[in-house]
Amino acid sequence: MIKRMYFQPSGWIPNNPELPVLIYQQVFREHPNEIKTVFTLNNWRNSWKDTIFNYTHYHSTAHEVLGVISGHAKLMLGGENGQMVHVKAGDVLLLPGGTGHRKISASESFQVIGAYPDGMEYDVLTEKETFFTKAVASIERIPLPTLDPVYGHKGPVPLYWKD
Repeated sequence: MIKRMYFQPSGWIPNNPELPVLIYQQVFREHPNEIKTVFTLNNWRNSWKDTIFNYTHYHSTAHEVLGVISGHAKLMLGGENGQMVHVKAGDVLLLPGGTGHRKISASESFQVIGAYPDGMEYDVLTEKETFFTKAVASIERIPLPTLDPVYGHKGPVPLYWKD
């Protein structure tokens, strides 16, 4: 099941009112260790393995995919007035540039693989580091990915993320 969530700007978080956050629930339920391989095959690279920051941040230079490889967590998406989501091993979150996110709580084993379309470089912006207008202009210049991180040419990215 794939869930779509839209977020309007909220305080210092621009979010991305044009592109939905996509949550692929339990898409890797049987094989969470295959997440990085699938992301790479679909040209989502520049990956890392860790947890999610426990402070609100967003990226103004790239879209981000997060695949939960172990454990579970409660995340806040869209900024402080956003929406709480629960994720567990096998879930994937696709965050359009500008989407505020942070970890609220997590199991000790919680880890994700993060990656970016075409291996794009990403920034990490917080309230203290960014100027809203400049960040919005940068987000608007982020190209749409050519492939869905999970399903390649098929799936929700070509369906829901359009110009």
